[in-house]
Amino acid sequence: MECVFCNKIVHINGKVGRQDTCPHCGRDLRCCKQCKFYSKDAYNECKEVMAERIIEKERANFCDYFVPRGSKGGGGNYNRTKEAMAALESLFKKKESK
Repeated sequence: MECVFCNKIVHINGKVGRQDTCPHCGRDLRCCKQCKFYSKDAYNECKEVMAERIIEKERANFCDYFVPRGSKGGGGNYNRTKEAMAALESLFKKKESK
């Protein structure tokens, strides 16, 4: 990932922990500004609508939706879009008549 504070590349093995810091500038890596969902234009500055509001965007937090900025993966071990679509399909699925 690229640190948004110093713009240097940080190599991460596994998940980014709450206490992980940038080896170049020492800033927190698991904070809103380092997350792919962070956006100044979004409500609460977060594109993830299910995330709780976090006031200090530059400090480490426990957000369950954190995904490192620049990552191609999702936020966890599951695909939330597919999960949501499956739930909608089952909700509107026609009952088979026998």
